Amino acid sequence: MGNALRTPPAPRPDLYRASRLDLSTAGLYVAAVAFFTAAGDVLAPLLLQISPNPAVASFSVNLIFYGTIGVLALAAVRRVAARDLRVLATRPWFTLLMVPLAVVVMMILTAFLVVMSGPVQTSANQAGLQALMQQVPVWLMVPLLVVVGPFVEEYIFRHLLIGKLSRRVNIWLCCALSVVLFAALHIVGQEDLTLPVLMPYLAMGAVLVFVYVWTGKNVMFSYFVHAAKNLLAVFFIYAIPPEVLEQLQQMQG
Repeated sequence: MGNALRTPPAPRPDLYRASRLDLSTAGLYVAAVAFFTAAGDVLAPLLLQISPNPAVASFSVNLIFYGTIGVLALAAVRRVAARDLRVLATRPWFTLLMVPLAVVVMMILTAFLVVMSGPVQTSANQAGLQALMQQVPVWLMVPLLVVVGPFVEEYIFRHLLIGKLSRRVNIWLCCALSVVLFAALHIVGQEDLTLPVLMPYLAMGAVLVFVYVWTGKNVMFSYFVHAAKNLLAVFFIYAIPPEVLEQLQQMQG
């Protein structure tokens, strides 16, 4: 009798079913990337209306874009993110050790693939970021490149493309799509598409996909790895004087 009177437990929500907010956020992200890629030359004079300094104008547009998508992504993924943080909180030493280890593995894999593919080349995306960071202070760049940007990309390329899409498509195909599309995002608009330019982003995407799947689709763990790698890159760019950076790029060329 006692068992019969118990209220049945409420069904757990399916955290990996695509919602309208997911579709709207992903659609806005893809549309904005396509628009800026196709209309970049046309928009350049208009951006200067925001600020006569092209770097400040570019930073402002990126902040608005990633800030808007970031708010929508946070609203869409909040339950999964909260669950993933609770999981990581039960194993704090695992997180503290494995995040830097994953970044080191990413750097080693990147170096290996770049060496195997030919002379080192700087992508247009990387060159643009370096030029931007020479004119925008670090306290403005860190929120964009370390906090908001990685969160948006992990939501799109890991949580949606693997976590949710794998409900309908083979997970290995989803992983491959995640790596390729993640790399494509960072070289879109690149005039000189070569293997050395592509390899760093393929290596980074492959490691992020691996840690995401390995940790049971924990999007916050892959986010921490992505953010840590970007933080390291920001530190080196701001720590190295611009003239030394130019000399290194000339030597690479």
